[in-house]
Amino acid sequence: MDIIDAYQDLGSYRAAAHLCGTTHKTVRRMVERREQGEEQWRSASRPKHTDSYLDLIRTRVKATDGRISAKRLLPLAQAAGYTASARTFRRAVAEVKAAWRKERRIYRPWIPNPGEHLVIDWGEEAGLKIFCCVLAWSRYRFVRFATDERRETTLSLLAECFEDIGGVPAVVLSDRMGCLKGGTVAGLMVPHPDYVRFAAHFGFRPDFCEAADPESKGMVEHLVGYAKSDLLIGSGPFAAIEVANKEAHRWCREVNTRLHTEICAVPEERLRAEREVLRPLPSLRPPLRQGETRTVDRLACVRFGSARYSVPCRLVGTRVEVVAGVDEIVIFHAGEEVVRHTAVLPGEVSLLDEHYGGPAKPPRRALRARTATEEAFLALGPVAEAFLRQAAAAGTSRLSTELAQILLLSASWGREPLLSALERALCFRRFRAEDVAAILSAGTCVPRQATSGRPLTLNLPRVPVRPLSAYRLETAR
Repeated sequence: MDIIDAYQDLGSYRAAAHLCGTTHKTVRRMVERREQGEEQWRSASRPKHTDSYLDLIRTRVKATDGRISAKRLLPLAQAAGYTASARTFRRAVAEVKAAWRKERRIYRPWIPNPGEHLVIDWGEEAGLKIFCCVLAWSRYRFVRFATDERRETTLSLLAECFEDIGGVPAVVLSDRMGCLKGGTVAGLMVPHPDYVRFAAHFGFRPDFCEAADPESKGMVEHLVGYAKSDLLIGSGPFAAIEVANKEAHRWCREVNTRLHTEICAVPEERLRAEREVLRPLPSLRPPLRQGETRTVDRLACVRFGSARYSVPCRLVGTRVEVVAGVDEIVIFHAGEEVVRHTAVLPGEVSLLDEHYGGPAKPPRRALRARTATEEAFLALGPVAEAFLRQAAAAGTSRLSTELAQILLLSASWGREPLLSALERALCFRRFRAEDVAAILSAGTCVPRQATSGRPLTLNLPRVPVRPLSAYRLETAR
């Protein structure tokens, strides 16, 4: 409320101060300034002692996922010249953390499907290269050693992994490995032609993570760290690569026959189910407990009975109460019921789409133009974007050069004919500039694909029919 208006209505310094939440001296000072002719006045904002160190605080908060404390940050700031009190510094850190939590992305748990994803990655320790694979659903782990990370080595170890698991998954998700990369266009990975042929031979689809995003493949990152801390420390160093791989084979057999703490099942047993077309659910299920408090994790889920249950995202970091019934899980917050879930087996996840703002969307790699050629080509519209994605997925070599030559065709043929040619090239999966030029030269006389028509309906006349009993053979008596 305006202090001057309150004073004019009440006529008392103390009454106006009580209404506005300030002191009577402040009200008197403002009234006197108003009587002296000052229409606007604002006290000059004074700089804070922590303003010069906000960049340092933001950098460390972001690097530690918001978990670093002001007590740990204070020595770094004092080394940089901070001389104010620790209380002022704690307030600044708290404000930066609060702003960072609003900007950070919302995490959603990944629910893998049986036989769909295999995640691979390379690690290095003690001069040895560690090749690691994890089947996302069964958590079956495969680890081998090598002396290099060449493409031939990677593909041979990947083939050995397929032999070990007894099948091929639908998708192989990997980091942006230089040995498997044929190029990068608009931030989109183009697989190497050898890798494309290898994937076509085995019948899987290669996929790559986003750049500088280790959280998209944290499952295999954990396996790399586990192999370093358990296999190498417990058995290494090795005299030869053959000895290392023999020990790695023994270690994989050991860990794959051990109970996995995340899914509460044995990976080798789940692998046998994953090889089948129809995969049964785990039969073992421990009894659930009642009346327990849980903290909502950053995935907006609570763990109960070795399973995950979703709650609204606004409850991340809060404490909720979980009550287990015969076949359902009820979650309460502040004495009010939040959600009810049907109880699921250990290692499974029960999610409600409204807790995350809608159903899960398929991953779509964003196209980010890096050069003038890429910007001009993407400016042609959705057809050009679809053409670029399909060309990259097909492993088209020298794709940047092909895009530049395709753009030259628009100068002589025009924008609309070029878009029509790109649509036809996309339909027949022809991604070279010479193919697009041939379609433009053919003009409108080329045949067009047409969809099938409706079934033909004929009004045929009805004719008399005889029953099958009329054709029965008579038996001789």
